[in-house]
Amino acid sequence: MALTQEQILALDKAHIWHPYSSVNSAAELYAVDHCQGVEIVLKDGRRLIDGMASWWSMIHGYNHPELNQAIKDQVDNMAHVMFGGLTHEPAARLAKSLVEITPVGLEQVFFSDSGSVAVEIGQKMAIQYWHAKGHPQKNKMLSLRLGYHGDTFAAMSVCDPVTGMHQLFNGVLTEQFFTEAPACKYGEAWDEKYLLDIRQQLQQHHKTLAAVILEPIVQGAGAMRFYSADYLRRVSELCKEYGVLLIADEIATGFGRAGKMFACDFAGITPDILCLGKALTGGYMTLAATLCTNEVAETICAGEAGCFMHGPTFMANPLACAVANKSIELLLANDWQPQVLSMETALREGLAPCTQQASVEDVRCLGAIGVVEMKEPVNMATITPLFVEQGVWVRPFSTRVYVMPPYCMAPAELQKLTSAICSVVERL
Repeated sequence: MALTQEQILALDKAHIWHPYSSVNSAAELYAVDHCQGVEIVLKDGRRLIDGMASWWSMIHGYNHPELNQAIKDQVDNMAHVMFGGLTHEPAARLAKSLVEITPVGLEQVFFSDSGSVAVEIGQKMAIQYWHAKGHPQKNKMLSLRLGYHGDTFAAMSVCDPVTGMHQLFNGVLTEQFFTEAPACKYGEAWDEKYLLDIRQQLQQHHKTLAAVILEPIVQGAGAMRFYSADYLRRVSELCKEYGVLLIADEIATGFGRAGKMFACDFAGITPDILCLGKALTGGYMTLAATLCTNEVAETICAGEAGCFMHGPTFMANPLACAVANKSIELLLANDWQPQVLSMETALREGLAPCTQQASVEDVRCLGAIGVVEMKEPVNMATITPLFVEQGVWVRPFSTRVYVMPPYCMAPAELQKLTSAICSVVERL
């Protein structure tokens, strides 16, 4: 027998610890019955338009029949099999697709479980690469301030030490180098002065740096800000000049979110290492991938260890790979780019009234990302019920009230979402 809403909430309160929350939190929780299209349907019958695409991953919407069928077909054949010494069609097909759609030159694919782990793997690749080349002292990372790369330890070490939500661990994390956040906004005229700090950091530390790690164009959970493609292009050139690898963390931006298939495409660059996750499976299952060039992979494997030292238990899970293949197929078949660029226009128009509010610092949009920057941090316990009252699901953080909707959201649904944000912001 199905649990009632009250039973679910009681069990949750007794035993479940939610992300970035206290077990003693009095904040209201909402029990979900099911999801369909772009809606979350609560146990009490309320329907919420999901502005978050389940933390930016559910790009085709919920309960998509073709994604559902991909998992059903695969589960009858093989739900999982270890990837050590074995392989299978879903993984082979997915690797081929990823190599084809990512920037030219990324030829090797290493699968893992989550975005944070993909970042860990990227750092390990960079460190092992330089060790294999006889430069074991090159084992540090240079990261951008206001950046965010995940919750595991190596990933935490390259998050902004102030805004990256991990200050508590600063004393035990590996100490990395940080450069100023890009000062040039997306679309602004370029000036070489924007490179002064990162050039100085590379000049001073390149002998101990394995890689620069950054989120291309869109700094996500650390700031929700957009920066110039010229900055990204010039940093790529500087990395080559100073003999440092470039790791691009596209876990948030991959698969069309910012308006191009990958944010690296805005600058026409190929990083040495690329980290993917979130929308990889269309939001259906946890799966990540770290891609690298042949030069990186072959150097690592020619080194002392003779292999790359990593191997997750659920690496290349067949169910996850099968649904990822179908998600990429749908994305490529659905003329996604005009859809996303149309959403950008609608978000910009729909959120524009927020600029008139005294409490608002800035409104910015890029692709299927809309951000209302408040002057003061929002109170989650207060603001979330206001959004639910409006029939939408929006989960702000710090000073950012933002949305990253599913690409399939209809114009009327998107208008309801932006109107709800304007209404709630007006009441703050």
